[in-house]
Amino acid sequence: MPLAVTKGVDVKVVIVGGVAGGMSAATRLRRLNEDAQIVVFERGAHVSFANCGLPYYAGGVIGEREALLLQTPDSLAARFELDVRVRTEVTSIDPDARTVTVRDLVTGVEAVETYDELVLSPGASPIVPDLPGVDRALVLRDVEDVDRLVAALESTARSAVIVGAGFIGIELAENLRRRDLDVTVVELADQVLAPLDPEMAAPVADELRSNGVRIELGTQVASIGTDDVTLTDGRVLPADVVVMAIGVRPESALAVAAGIETGPRGGIAVDEKMRTSAEHVYAVGDAVEKLDAISGQPGLVPLANPANRQGRLVADVISGLPVRPRPVVGTAIVGVFSLMAAAVGWNEKRLRAAGRSYRAIHTHPQSHAGYYPGAQGMSLKLLVDPDTDAILGAQGVGGDGVDKRIDVIATAMVGGITASELADLELAYAPQFGSAKDPVNMLGYIADNLRVGTAATIQWHELDAAGAVLVDVRTPSEFAAGTIPGAVNIELDALRSRAAELPSGEIVVTCQVGQRGHTAARILRQLGCDVRNLDGGYRTWLAGRAHADLLV
Repeated sequence: MPLAVTKGVDVKVVIVGGVAGGMSAATRLRRLNEDAQIVVFERGAHVSFANCGLPYYAGGVIGEREALLLQTPDSLAARFELDVRVRTEVTSIDPDARTVTVRDLVTGVEAVETYDELVLSPGASPIVPDLPGVDRALVLRDVEDVDRLVAALESTARSAVIVGAGFIGIELAENLRRRDLDVTVVELADQVLAPLDPEMAAPVADELRSNGVRIELGTQVASIGTDDVTLTDGRVLPADVVVMAIGVRPESALAVAAGIETGPRGGIAVDEKMRTSAEHVYAVGDAVEKLDAISGQPGLVPLANPANRQGRLVADVISGLPVRPRPVVGTAIVGVFSLMAAAVGWNEKRLRAAGRSYRAIHTHPQSHAGYYPGAQGMSLKLLVDPDTDAILGAQGVGGDGVDKRIDVIATAMVGGITASELADLELAYAPQFGSAKDPVNMLGYIADNLRVGTAATIQWHELDAAGAVLVDVRTPSEFAAGTIPGAVNIELDALRSRAAELPSGEIVVTCQVGQRGHTAARILRQLGCDVRNLDGGYRTWLAGRAHADLLV
């Protein structure tokens, strides 16, 4: 017996917009109710496509355009009996009459369509600033956009300027280098990949530069010429192709015109069941404001996973099923040539700006047991609430295994597992896959040490102001290869016998990545010294200083 829908088996559900949110809602509705009438209006030419794969098709990694097209109106009609109408734009909504006005973009003919329940999934649109010559700039949001980009690349293009160093901008930079273009990324901020903190983003910038990508930070494009761009500082860069990848804004104009409320960030306001301020009107995906798991406040999180989840959730709500709404933690990852860069939750910059107290933990583990061939290094950062031990966010940069660790931490955040409890997770281990103490476990051990007071740390950006004696406990050869200015070298294994050489007052110990420093701090603490360990060691300090030096 089919599950009942709120308005009965003959309910008519109209969905505005396809792709992640809209099509998840449509197909889930059909699986719940074989008799419902489901109509999907999509303004573009394609209702279901892999938008996350667009940069990789532009770069030739995905060889066939058809691989991007997941479903068509015909295939959706055959399998799910959906009435999908592409190149059809919904121009207005009348919530009182429960109708939408639609325009066929091919013929120009307008019609009025009734609904019992309406789901808005209009997505988000690329931000394109008003600049001289901006009409020549391309964007990358749908299949038609990538068709225009590929056509431009297959002409005589030799150079490209990408405006914006976020996820899409970085993916495009990598893929256009695959086509042997001279690529420059222009970013107004002082770092690439804003979800990362500066010391975590520095290796990403290094990876881009080592693969021939030029990065211009702290500046922006002032105008676009026929084959170049001019920056605000007057410099001119060659640019046969210009792509705007600054970000996106929610497509909320249709809802606003219908009197539907929006939130503080301009997205459509919805409750925990995806209901808007208008009765029988729901909204999902990039157009809506989602509840942030850290702040408990609404925000914009234009990611595929939350959009798909919301599409399913709204179908369950319409069908009268119980739902489990959850705030979003914002898990994201990007490939950067041989690196991965991933993040979840809030970063340190955001926590500091919001006035939130936090602890930061940096580690530099290997992807699996070091004695097994092929281990790759990574850098992890965990941010913890010092009062509750709650995980506030995490970042990872490196080779294999970064995705796995960030996914575990994201799962822990959703499950309410504290930072210290990461030490208790039983994770899969064999030498080729991990370590007996997984990098996630190690973050938990450090968090627990800080929580109970058996460790005290100082951050790389706090070191200059600390005024403490800095003791480098690495070997003399490591020390000679590079150290923090002003440090004295007392190797860890000689620390007990040479402790009397240390002056009174605060001491900061450092090593390569923080592990030997922790042991040194424990020795000195028990000898009566006032000591802190440099979190993440010389490697974290070096990455932070590398970022700072770029800004000088």
